[in-house]
Amino acid sequence: MSYAELRELRNALGTASDLAFGLEGTPSGRQAEELVDALRRALAAAHALSSEHGATGCSEHPRGAVDPLHGDPEDPLPTGYGRCLLCNDRRRRAGALRHGRR
Repeated sequence: MSYAELRELRNALGTASDLAFGLEGTPSGRQAEELVDALRRALAAAHALSSEHGATGCSEHPRGAVDPLHGDPEDPLPTGYGRCLLCNDRRRRAGALRHGRR
């Protein structure tokens, strides 16, 4: 467990707590989405603490950055891509070179 992972968990939980205690009456859709986002970040951070491969699920970069396109239904990742931003970026660059793009 690294300090950065623990800090991320604490920050996400603090944000979720602040948002929850700031709610009055029926929350708006935006307020609910902000709370859900903070709770998802906290859950991902908690999973990363207990996982051998961290939040990325990558054995090479277990504590690396998660690809922001992972799980985006509007812009899904190609088949075979995981959650690791470093590996996905390497795949994107290799694909661009194969197709003559830089």
